[in-house]
Amino acid sequence: MQPPAREALAQAQRSAVHLEMRDAYAPDDPGFLAWQTGARPDPAGKASWWGTWHDHVAEATRRGVAVRRARIVSEPVSDYVRYEHDLTFGNLAAGEQVRWLPRRQTTDLALPGTDFWVFDDELVLFHHFSGEGNLAPDGREHVRDAQRAKACTEAFEAVWRRAIPHSEYHPA
Repeated sequence: MQPPAREALAQAQRSAVHLEMRDAYAPDDPGFLAWQTGARPDPAGKASWWGTWHDHVAEATRRGVAVRRARIVSEPVSDYVRYEHDLTFGNLAAGEQVRWLPRRQTTDLALPGTDFWVFDDELVLFHHFSGEGNLAPDGREHVRDAQRAKACTEAFEAVWRRAIPHSEYHPA
């Protein structure tokens, strides 16, 4: 299996951008299942929600890497997107910038068919998921190809320009 995003993030020097386009991921995630029964993260209880991903993002942003995440979402939003929205305070606390874009506002954009990361405008990490939203067994594809990196970066930037900052996006 290819190394996960955190390893590429650890090597990034300038930028890491992530485009998410699914309305649900990992439906059996214990955190999501607990959220569905009413459990909510407490921003004041950092020890209960801060994880290794947050450590990696915080380290990258301390090094000066701009870490940005854009999420394209259907509206009305799915329960999973509501869950993500509730947890995004952790991404922000770690130093990520996060924006949301309703899917209806993307119809004139050329977008890759799957979620991706681009690190330093050079390395692309595509994520391939099953129909249920689980990462496929061979679901990470690292590609060092200038043309694909440029296409993904341009797609991300087009979404980012239109997207709504997290603090201003309120899921319906």
